[in-house]
Amino acid sequence: MAELEVEIVAADHFVWSGAASLVKAKTSDGEIGILPGHAPVLAILAAGELEIVPVDGERLHVTVDGGFFSVDSNRVVIVADNAKLTTGGSSAEASSAGIR
Repeated sequence: MAELEVEIVAADHFVWSGAASLVKAKTSDGEIGILPGHAPVLAILAAGELEIVPVDGERLHVTVDGGFFSVDSNRVVIVADNAKLTTGGSSAEASSAGIR
């Protein structure tokens, strides 16, 4: 099955990268869901929460304060002004696991 190559960075730190089957984000034009094979997109990322469904592992949530969202050839690049990653657990659990 095809998958997305996802990379999320904030202005001052790396947040997450890996293979995913779905990425949901809020853009200035509304919410968008990206599956493998999606048409190219370049959008302004609105403040809110990203949802990532990794190929392996637990669903991830990333809180962002805006930025840019790019999709091309099954590669999703998100450059956020500020971003904080959490898994299905709490932010404190993510921090103790070394996740920013």
